Amino acid sequence: MAPAPPPDSRDARGLTAAEAVHRLAEFGPNLVDTGSRFRLLRTGLGLLANPLVVILVVASIVSGVVGETLSAVIIVTIVLLSVALDFFQSFRSEKAASSLQSLVTLTTSVFRDGQQSELDVRDVVPGDLLQLRAGDLVPADATLLSTVTLTVDQAALTGESLPVHKEVGAGVDGQLFAGTSIVSGVAQALVSATGARTQFGAIAHALVEKAPPTEYERGARSFGLIIMRTVVGLVLFVFLVSALLHHDALQSLLFALALAVGLTPEFLPMIMTVTLAAGAQRMAHGKVIVKHLSAIENLGTMDILCSDKTGTLTLGALKMQSAVDALGTPSADVLRWACINSALESGVRSPLDAAILAHEHPAIAAYQKRDELPFDFERRRVSVLVSGPAGVQVLTKGAPESILAACSTIDDPAGPMPFSVDTRQTATDTYERLSRSGYHVLGVARKAVPSDQRVLTAEDEHSLMLCGYVAFEDPPDSSAAEVVADLRRSGVAIKILTGDGELVTRTVCAQVGLKTDRLLLGDDLDRLSDTALTAVVERTDVFARVNPSQKNRLIRALKRNRHVVGYLGDGINDAPSLHSADVGISVSNGVDVAKAAADVILLEKSLAAIYRGVVEGRRSFGNITKYVLMGTSSNFGNMLSMAVAAAVLPFLPLLPAQILLNNFLYDISQLSIPTDNVDPSWVARPRKWDTGMIQRFMFGLGPISSVYDFLTFGVMLWIFNAGPELFRAGWFIESLATQTLVILVIRTTGNPFKSRPSRALMLTVVGGVLAGVALVVSPLGEVLGFAALPPLFFGVLLVITVTYLGIVQALKRHFYASSGLTA
Repeated sequence: MAPAPPPDSRDARGLTAAEAVHRLAEFGPNLVDTGSRFRLLRTGLGLLANPLVVILVVASIVSGVVGETLSAVIIVTIVLLSVALDFFQSFRSEKAASSLQSLVTLTTSVFRDGQQSELDVRDVVPGDLLQLRAGDLVPADATLLSTVTLTVDQAALTGESLPVHKEVGAGVDGQLFAGTSIVSGVAQALVSATGARTQFGAIAHALVEKAPPTEYERGARSFGLIIMRTVVGLVLFVFLVSALLHHDALQSLLFALALAVGLTPEFLPMIMTVTLAAGAQRMAHGKVIVKHLSAIENLGTMDILCSDKTGTLTLGALKMQSAVDALGTPSADVLRWACINSALESGVRSPLDAAILAHEHPAIAAYQKRDELPFDFERRRVSVLVSGPAGVQVLTKGAPESILAACSTIDDPAGPMPFSVDTRQTATDTYERLSRSGYHVLGVARKAVPSDQRVLTAEDEHSLMLCGYVAFEDPPDSSAAEVVADLRRSGVAIKILTGDGELVTRTVCAQVGLKTDRLLLGDDLDRLSDTALTAVVERTDVFARVNPSQKNRLIRALKRNRHVVGYLGDGINDAPSLHSADVGISVSNGVDVAKAAADVILLEKSLAAIYRGVVEGRRSFGNITKYVLMGTSSNFGNMLSMAVAAAVLPFLPLLPAQILLNNFLYDISQLSIPTDNVDPSWVARPRKWDTGMIQRFMFGLGPISSVYDFLTFGVMLWIFNAGPELFRAGWFIESLATQTLVILVIRTTGNPFKSRPSRALMLTVVGGVLAGVALVVSPLGEVLGFAALPPLFFGVLLVITVTYLGIVQALKRHFYASSGLTA
């Protein structure tokens, strides 16, 4: 590890810009290499390592050795073309997704040339002076120079479940490490190591663990097992029958393996990647950035969205409405003490502080801070120890319940007055009245302490004097009620998890159409067992005064009930819940910890943006399902036909190279599926992989395709008296036409003439069929083992194709209806 530049006289001002540039060139960007440089190579090797690809390449080599040179060359060429196309499309999609992530960058506060500024964490260099506060990710290893009640979450590095206290000094207590996060307090630290030289970088590969499979991934795996069982059964049957009855063993092996390729939707991963990348691009235009492509599918399957109310149900533009004493009378003193507290506290950044300081009080300049107790989500208050014209005192603000519990007297022009039952009730009535009016309320209290006191402790927050309250207005978003209704109609329930009080929460939720008859408070939640909570969480939509651990517990309870849960949050207290949810959603101006934990980043905090993401996720899943249904049913029918033909014909119905060519043209024609339109039924509710419907589709419509193949066999053998080359030419075109054009029927749950496909899909589908016909009738047809077809064949082909598509149209409605998909 390279030694850190020693502290020097420039530390108080930070590095100069010129020195920072020099050190960036020397030490490199502040990045941890987790293998991304080799992703291109890994992607290519992964495609080539496909067992079917390896077997086909080896078999083609054997074929060349025994004299079947042309066949070997054609097979290798088609296999490599398929792999190259898959690689190109997947890499291009991944690159597009990566470029979207660059729209959301993590920044850190650094002193350069004596000025504090926000820099991309990539640009941090050894010797930089960092300014850190609650909610920040630590961007590099650093030595602490100063702290104020600093606690740090080191779970990502050490696995410790609880935050640890840090202070200036020797040893690990005086060090910060890259990848950890500030829970509370503030600090200045001198960067000692960046990038791969950090402790995190040294063990990065060991820390990168595969996330548990999502519901979508589990469904895809189940689908893969269905295909595998079908492939193995058909290949064994075809090989044994073909080899034992009449055909050459090598040709039979190649034929069986080519069948396996034909049945396997080997382009499915690429189709999925391209579809999701296209969806990610569209979502970006809607101000939704996905960090991982799989998050799009998770958004589509989400059936419960948990969220705070601020900035989602409301506009998120907090404005101070009034400052009143405990009796509800406007009070300049309350505003003065609140302003001094907000100006001097240095913990969690709060929109409430910004709203208070919009009315910044001139008295602030006369007060100096001696110490601070930062805000935390257990105490729900922040205190500063200040000295000024009124002497040395503790100024505290926070949740009214928390402030009232810490007060023993009430401020009065005549002097402190002890709380009586009546005055305490009056003070409580004041904040409850403000809360019922929809205002967010903070309590303000203070206490005089000895003039020589320099340190603030938790004991100093007892026996305070209540000054009054500050009320903030955050009006409901005018569009929130409509979006809540849209989400509900689309099968997504909204549950509000907020730290705000019961009264204001009830008021705001009722204004946007959420039921508040069952509202659970955090204290009541703690009294429920996990078993009881799994029942309560189903019938309760609003949870108030909940802390971060309680939010996390609620999300885990919903997941135990088999819900796909999304969570929207942007604060440091939201990070655990964002990590636990199936879909973590944050905003671009959220704290770094929240953005790092999230899967989806909103460029605007609104339910409308999330709703657009849900629709896009379902649209992407719909297009992927089209490919699966079409591919499995058509391929199964064609492979079943080949298996039967191989058992009864005196020659192979298609040569291995012809099967692969057919499959290649078919796959090319489906590349534009990601651009296709989807029916409203696909986005009407959350959808998961339905392997039962896929099996029914495959085993129901596949044999219909085989019936038309057998009709083609009869036409070729008994009408055209076809030999092997003419037979293969006829079936090649009929097979390609029926299995390719059927996507125009399967792509919609209703009438294909009323649901228009995308222009790109229409062009590739028709183009694929025409390309196949052109290859057969051109001089290349003879090279590929085909014979010229009589003109009458194309009339027969038209009748077969049209009637086949008509029958599929009639039968598909049953399969879609059984899965809740109707036009």
